[in-house]
Amino acid sequence: MKKIKKEDINQEVFDLYDDYAHNKIQRRDFMKKLSLYAVGGLTMQSLLSFMMPNYVDSILVPQDDPRLDSTYITYNSPRGGGGIKALLSKPKSNTEKLPGIIVVHENRGLNPYIEDVGRRAATEGFISIAPDALTPLGGYPGNDDEGREMQKQRDKNEMLEDFIAAFNYLKNHEQCNGKIGVVGFCFGGWISNMMAVRIPDLGAAVPYYGSQPSAEETAEINAPLMMHYAELDKRVNAGWPAYEAALKDNNKQYEAFVYPEVNHGFHNNTTPRYDEAAATLSWNRTLLFFKENLV
Repeated sequence: MKKIKKEDINQEVFDLYDDYAHNKIQRRDFMKKLSLYAVGGLTMQSLLSFMMPNYVDSILVPQDDPRLDSTYITYNSPRGGGGIKALLSKPKSNTEKLPGIIVVHENRGLNPYIEDVGRRAATEGFISIAPDALTPLGGYPGNDDEGREMQKQRDKNEMLEDFIAAFNYLKNHEQCNGKIGVVGFCFGGWISNMMAVRIPDLGAAVPYYGSQPSAEETAEINAPLMMHYAELDKRVNAGWPAYEAALKDNNKQYEAFVYPEVNHGFHNNTTPRYDEAAATLSWNRTLLFFKENLV
């Protein structure tokens, strides 16, 4: 069977997957519409397998990486979901207080990709925490489709409280220097924006293709921002002009980058939406931004 390449896939398939991944259409409708593109040697099963995440072969920093101490902890979120499970990662044998980074997952819980991002941050000299907002429902189920269904059962503002509680946990951690940033993807991008609104002493926020706060909420932001957007992500990008206008009107410190010819989710190296050049450039920019503002 011919191996599918990203270039073989019609952009409409990526748009269709985006609608499905963000609960715009049901799985049955997704499958029905996807079948229309199973032509020219592409079977329905091969196309579906190609679009789904491949976690097994995509981990960059394994859980047992000898450079890190990476363990699961539980912290208290009294205004959110109660006891929240999270992956806490830090450089091994570290004796200094480190800047902190909160890594916020997409709309499907703490999957292997987000855990990997947390560990990637720790290899750069940060103490990172990657919470699982699905904890009150039993935690990430090991399957993104089920994870999305579970996350729909939780109130997004209650989940925001869970990540604010993660900030407080890091703030009081004996190995954190008290300077904390947040990076989040998709749903986590919205959380990152809203943490900048809600937390006066947040050190920095980096939303990846995240929905934007209102103009009134934007006025409350103190933290410097770095936004990453995908040129082909019409859904999220529609809110950017109003957000940028509010940032300018309120003299907020921000940088924004739109990566050409890439899709929503371009940083996620487990799916074909991944773009290595944009992901690498955006991540290097993110790390430099955190080091400038947190170290």
